[in-house]
Amino acid sequence: MITVRAPATSANLGSGFDVFGVALGRPADVIQVEKAEETSIEVTGVGSRFIPEDPEGNTVGAVAKALDAPAHIRIDKGVRPASGLGSSAASAAGAALALNELYDRGYSRSELVPIAAEGEELVSGEAHEDNVAPALLGGFTIAAGGDVGVTSVDARIPLVVCLPESVVSTRDARDVIPDTASLDELVNTVGMAATLAVGMCRDDPDLVGRGMHDEVVSPARAALIDGYEAVRDAAIDAGATGVTVSGAGPGVIAACYPGRRRAIASAMVEEFDERGVECRAYQTAVGPGATVHSSESD
Repeated sequence: MITVRAPATSANLGSGFDVFGVALGRPADVIQVEKAEETSIEVTGVGSRFIPEDPEGNTVGAVAKALDAPAHIRIDKGVRPASGLGSSAASAAGAALALNELYDRGYSRSELVPIAAEGEELVSGEAHEDNVAPALLGGFTIAAGGDVGVTSVDARIPLVVCLPESVVSTRDARDVIPDTASLDELVNTVGMAATLAVGMCRDDPDLVGRGMHDEVVSPARAALIDGYEAVRDAAIDAGATGVTVSGAGPGVIAACYPGRRRAIASAMVEEFDERGVECRAYQTAVGPGATVHSSESD
């Protein structure tokens, strides 16, 4: 048996749509795999009733098929589905790492990224790597695609993620994205993305926060989150250096300096609460990728 802890992730970070991602210290999924004649899946934990256990409809089933690694797979969900925190990516990445070790396939973590992304295709219709890359590699990742592949940086930026008890599906969040952007918006986005990337390399929360600004995708998705603007403003007032939609939403992510997380988390929760929206805040940071924390041999 192989057991893997696979972290939640936040993709886009505002200016890095479909490219940037970070692994979060918490929450996380726990995936256990055992060899079997054919793949079967058992799901428990938060939101498990919404996740299909049929291997043909589950992200980890696609991963097992891609690796030719049939197994009994148990998923204990710590990352809520439809949260904007890479729920499906956590399961896919964790399963890819666990099955790779269980069957001694010999793939590197970078080589597992496109394999794990095959599971993402079941959720969004496309094999996106912006969540599975940080789930496997950890830190801040740039999934540029093509021959460039994935680049990772071992950043240590403090973060707060506030997750309201509402649901925004990945497909719905993609439907609201504008089909075009002006030249000024494009130039601004490139500048912000470059600023954020440099900030991650320098472990500079101010640069990261400023680089989260986005005038194209984030405003469209923020409109799907009740109270977003008020929550963003409250976080900034409490000390956040930048705030944006986490992935497809409805999670909201804030960057900050050490020592500010508690105040920011309280401010965000209070603002959602004033609008009658239940939520949960995670005081976390850019963290490591999936980890194998126990294994047993026959």
